[in-house]
Amino acid sequence: MRKNLPRWLALLAVLVVLAAALSTTVFAAEDPTQEPGSKMIVCTECDGNGLCMTCYGQDPECEACGGSFLCPSCEGTGYTESPSRFYNTVWGLLPPVIAIALALITKEVYSSLFVGILVGGLLYSNFGFEGTVRHVFLDGIVGSLTDSYNMGILLFLVILGAMVCLINRAGGSAAFGRWAQTHIKSRVGAQLTSVVLGCLIFIDDYFNCLTVGSVMRPVTDKHRISRAKLAYIIDATAAPVCIIAPISSWAAAVAAFAADGQGLTLFIRAIPFNFYALLTIFMLVFIAILKIDYGPMARCERNAAEKGDLFSGKNPYAELEEEVDESHGRVMDLVLPILVLIVCCITGMLYSGGFFEGTDFVTAFSNSDASVGLLFGSAFALVFTLVYYAIRRSMTFGTMMSCIPEGFKAMVPAILILTFAWSLKAMTDSLGVTSFVRDFVYSNAASVQMFLPAIVFLIGCGLAFATGTSWGTFGMLIPIVQSVFPMDNPLSVVCISACMAGAVCGDHCSPISDTTIMASAGAQCDHVQHVSTQLPYAITVAAVSFVCYLIAGFVPNAAIALPIAFALMFLTLFGIRTGQRRKVAQ
Repeated sequence: MRKNLPRWLALLAVLVVLAAALSTTVFAAEDPTQEPGSKMIVCTECDGNGLCMTCYGQDPECEACGGSFLCPSCEGTGYTESPSRFYNTVWGLLPPVIAIALALITKEVYSSLFVGILVGGLLYSNFGFEGTVRHVFLDGIVGSLTDSYNMGILLFLVILGAMVCLINRAGGSAAFGRWAQTHIKSRVGAQLTSVVLGCLIFIDDYFNCLTVGSVMRPVTDKHRISRAKLAYIIDATAAPVCIIAPISSWAAAVAAFAADGQGLTLFIRAIPFNFYALLTIFMLVFIAILKIDYGPMARCERNAAEKGDLFSGKNPYAELEEEVDESHGRVMDLVLPILVLIVCCITGMLYSGGFFEGTDFVTAFSNSDASVGLLFGSAFALVFTLVYYAIRRSMTFGTMMSCIPEGFKAMVPAILILTFAWSLKAMTDSLGVTSFVRDFVYSNAASVQMFLPAIVFLIGCGLAFATGTSWGTFGMLIPIVQSVFPMDNPLSVVCISACMAGAVCGDHCSPISDTTIMASAGAQCDHVQHVSTQLPYAITVAAVSFVCYLIAGFVPNAAIALPIAFALMFLTLFGIRTGQRRKVAQ
């Protein structure tokens, strides 16, 4: 029973939030989509502008609108009622809750996600057969795959997979492993190197996960560090680093969500209060130095260190491993392509933000499109890698071309899970989950002002855990906080930081999060094993962060709250280590 307890903790947290939300009173608004319990949505036919999209208000003899120039679906109002009677209700959280529960119980992620998608389709169509099938496949799966942003990310994954395969075939990874074996002498050093590399690649979390994974796998394997531990290190340095780096795709997203053009300034002011991100990185360093492992991770680390079993179970990527003659490889065969990839991706993101059209550097990064920038950057880096290996004569042209489909195959597990996760998000969006949580936040803001940072943190955790998206979470909560507090109120910055921290925490814990999926793909670790092993660690940091937000609600001063946060985290880790030693002594 004790072994099964961690997989129920996160589900229990979501259910507690839902139970509290059932009894809330809500506010009133002028926009019909903002009304408490509203069933109104923006008209999908006219996209909310109220015009007839057949004649665009130009043909008085138009058969579609009868010459009224008004959208026949919404009659010119721009709004229609959602077809689902479950829209903007607590039932909208049922699909992700079911998917997460099944994934943690069955340890099988594909079927669990699909069942969650199916439940979402049933609720949206009011349990109609045809409506369910159309919503699941057309609006959900096909809609997710045809979205330009999502497709850019998938192509980026494929190109990155091809580059990893090329680097392995050229012997770059093995050469780096040999170099690391002579320079990195211990398991502690290998873990700290992974942490440092994860912190240095702060541009984007997707890029971070896959790059750190491909570079550090040979090193951590040499020192018998489990793939679950590597996946945790990758995951814990991806989003947490990006959410405190002013020059990153995450900073750009926050800047876009914040009102009145003060996004980047707000992001920088919120960094000292982003307790979850800062404490996660702090914890990574200290668990490596103090050699602290607990929960399911401890078993994985024992198996790796004592038995050489890096996976503590099946290796989902075993069939992709090939014996290759790597004796001719050099460290530069890995380092140079990775450096070019970093430079090209940064340049691509600046290009997507208009930097080469005269926009200044900071604004260009704030306006950048991560999907476009990473796609362009990785494409140019792939071309460079092919040319470089051709000049080096590292392999034949035919071998290089065979690496492209091989890289695609290596990314198929991540692509499948991402597709299903995006589809599940489409189901929750169509059921108005964000509207439901919005009403909950508004209705409780005034009465619990000093406790609001901690409450916002919990809501952010629950919403990001259930939906698997941190960007969507703080994209919804930040505007709400800005409407509750004036920007000259010290609590506004603390609450906005709590939004971001909660979003990252929930995203970190969620098995349907794209970053979590990327981390397991980067480490080539079983996805459900990665989730179950990192969950106790994430919950530990979340608990300390919650206490810190309670303190910051009464003392919104970073010079006081942040040192207290680090002290509490250190005491917590020291207490865990002391408890482990006593247990061993007994």
